[in-house]
Amino acid sequence: QVQLEESGGGLVQPGGSLRLSCAASGFNPTFYVISWFRQAPRKEREGVSCISASDYSTHYADSVKGRFTISRDDAKNTVYLQMNNLKPEDTAVYYCAVTHWAPRTGRCLLEFVSWGRGTQVTVAS
Repeated sequence: QVQLEESGGGLVQPGGSLRLSCAASGFNPTFYVISWFRQAPRKEREGVSCISASDYSTHYADSVKGRFTISRDDAKNTVYLQMNNLKPEDTAVYYCAVTHWAPRTGRCLLEFVSWGRGTQVTVAS
């Protein structure tokens, strides 16, 4: 059974940083593309980033490009999202997810197969 557990969220001031972690269990994540998406109140779900399993290629939403970095440690079955220069508009619940789409298609930010319960990120003064 696919299980994904996010952690690392919290309250941070604008301009600050957080690193989110996504721990995978119940399956071998080394064979899957892993994505991060976020959901803010009264807003549509937004794909943030994804990383491939084969060549570690990545894809980012324009809204986070240059500020967020996705990475993975397959030895630990964990995917990370380093978030720098955070802005109030980054406030949302962040989820990691499994997707069947490769980063080169961009659809890895749109369609997800399974995801965790999320971790809250709040950016405020």
